[in-house]
Amino acid sequence: MASPSTTTQGPAEPLNTRTRRDRPCDACRRRKSRCVIHEGAEVCVLCEFHKQECTFVQSPQPRKRRLNGDAREEDTSKRRSPDTEHARRTSQNAGSSAPNIRTNNPPVDDYANLKGPSLLKKTLGLQNHRHSQHVGSTNEFEPCLINLSPFDKKDEYSLSRGMLRRVSDYDTFLMLPDQGTQGHGDELADLDAIQNVVTPHGQALVNLYFRIVHPSFPILHKKVFLEKYSRTHREFSPPLLAAVYILVLNWWSYSSDLANLPKPDVKELERLALKTINDVIHRPKLSTVQAGLLLLQRPEGDSWALTAQLVAVGQELGLHLDCSKWKIPDWERGLRKRLAWALFMQDKWGALTHGRPSHIFRSNWAVRPVVKEDFPENAADEDDEEGSAEVEKGIMLFSQMISLTEILSEVLETFYTIKAAQEIENEGKDGTRLILERAKPVQIKLKEWFSRLPGCLRMDSTKIRKLSSTGYLHLAYFATEITLHRRIVRSLNPTTTDPYLLHICRSAAKTRLISAMDFVNRLKPEHLQSFWYFASKVNFALIGTFGGLLWATAPGKEEAEFYKSRLGEYRWTLRVSSKGAEFMEFAVGMLDASTRLLRGIRDKKPLFLADDETKRAYENGGSEAEIQTEFSKTSNYSQSLPSQDQLMTDAPLQRTRGSTDSTFSYPGRSSHSDADMYSTEAMEQFPSDRQSNMSGLASPSTSTSSGSGSYEAYMAPSSSGFPPVGGRSEDRFNYPAGTETRG
Repeated sequence: MASPSTTTQGPAEPLNTRTRRDRPCDACRRRKSRCVIHEGAEVCVLCEFHKQECTFVQSPQPRKRRLNGDAREEDTSKRRSPDTEHARRTSQNAGSSAPNIRTNNPPVDDYANLKGPSLLKKTLGLQNHRHSQHVGSTNEFEPCLINLSPFDKKDEYSLSRGMLRRVSDYDTFLMLPDQGTQGHGDELADLDAIQNVVTPHGQALVNLYFRIVHPSFPILHKKVFLEKYSRTHREFSPPLLAAVYILVLNWWSYSSDLANLPKPDVKELERLALKTINDVIHRPKLSTVQAGLLLLQRPEGDSWALTAQLVAVGQELGLHLDCSKWKIPDWERGLRKRLAWALFMQDKWGALTHGRPSHIFRSNWAVRPVVKEDFPENAADEDDEEGSAEVEKGIMLFSQMISLTEILSEVLETFYTIKAAQEIENEGKDGTRLILERAKPVQIKLKEWFSRLPGCLRMDSTKIRKLSSTGYLHLAYFATEITLHRRIVRSLNPTTTDPYLLHICRSAAKTRLISAMDFVNRLKPEHLQSFWYFASKVNFALIGTFGGLLWATAPGKEEAEFYKSRLGEYRWTLRVSSKGAEFMEFAVGMLDASTRLLRGIRDKKPLFLADDETKRAYENGGSEAEIQTEFSKTSNYSQSLPSQDQLMTDAPLQRTRGSTDSTFSYPGRSSHSDADMYSTEAMEQFPSDRQSNMSGLASPSTSTSSGSGSYEAYMAPSSSGFPPVGGRSEDRFNYPAGTETRG
């Protein structure tokens, strides 16, 4: 069907027919993209993708200087590929939305011999019938002897068991045939079975994937995927094809073509995906890592064992190495870097959520940071259809998540390894001080990371009728903060930790908990319905777990009641929010399990402080200054402790004096950094002339705050943030009739 924007002005000649083989169609000329028409086809790849006529009625413009062969092919991967004038599909052609794919079409034998232009001609990691293994420095191949091999013009040298391919002076790969590996004989049948499950909706699902999932999780190369898909589904790795379909089925109702049709059998797709991923691991390619990462993003798909396998596959493919100077196409360098960092994130967040040692270490990691040129899409590639995700925002989101994960990696390495635990234990009663000293540089990095967040990644930076995945980034930030503070709180012992230090550390932890809970309370449907990173369901649960830890270790009954009340509110928020994001049910279940255990706690004994008067001041909600005044009467040790101004970073919860309802407000962000709280210098000094009317730190035993200010304090580094939200939480999650909940 003709696009509404297509006209027949110009010379009368048959449409959809080329008059010159090297002349682009009208649409490709407008978007300045390479026009690719495969043998026997009458419509170019991009016009077929956008379901518009492929016309040649406009006069060609004067040509500029042409780039040479390889440069032309690689340059096109950095230009916009889809037409910004989105051709809306109608229900009439929904039933035939799949491309004209014939199951008897054989896949391409060797991309190097493919006729016409193709991005895949010099690929290393996406060969069709060969897979690659990086030649390490200690295996049976001696690097010095490899360098003596007579490589041809393609930097290849044939061996009896395969072929060596040199990509740099220091890196060589062994190219091996797929034939004979596990499950290879069933590959075409598996691909056909996967495609049959979604027929005739394959193309519509691919379109939907690149509208919603890909912008927030860019681990595929869009033009490469569409080029292969336009020829035949048989060119793909079976688990990758299945994974794309499985993941995007969560947004089935976001396609006007699909919303009123029955969904394909997800269980059958998952069965085929899991069966074939176990096969392709024996012939690893970049598509193997892509498939595994996508399968791990499913709400119920997280697997530490599969993560470990993917790390091993990535090392086999050389993803842990610096590929910036390798002799491979530019687009593949960018893809390798994105995949490497996606694997890094999967490993680190998997280590956190599973409580396992990480598999990736800095000593064996040479991947350079991602830069803008590593992402081939830009704003011009964005889809205008309602419910789509923003491309350039997704690029920044992915990049910032990498940076945050590097900080998480440091937290895990510094506080949660067996070696770190032993070092802290060896310090005995000074273990908390060692933890605080080590926490200082990490807290500085977290603060700087947040302060540098682009404005478009603030939670209130959303566009009308656009989905926003920024929620998973901010949730990950809270999870990292909580992971740091969990270790501090665990080290506190009422019998050995100084009471004032105990008070300050628990108050800081309380501030983080309330901020995290208020963040969740302010999530909107455009956040909840978007793509959420796999760790998010556990990260939501970690907020409840942290609250449970503070409840269980509360030094008094009143403080315990405060955390009990806040956890009840948090459970309600999760329950209401899960109407739009079913994966949050996991956090509800974990919170219920923790609560059942915590209800077994009877009346808690008050925390032992220096004397009865200090204890009463602590339990009755006295200010930090009042507590310290009492404590200083009986303990010379207090002279080595820091003041609140030296300790606290975020503006503390301050009880409004004279108020009868114990409400709280944030007076503003403290001028001192989180680093000051954990500063060795701060731990060694305590000013003697402190004012008794300093901004009061709310006692942990003081009952309930509405939390109305805590999120605003969290957002203090920027003027942007969530606007105040009133009303009941359930009123903010009224979804239109027919809106599908995310699973």
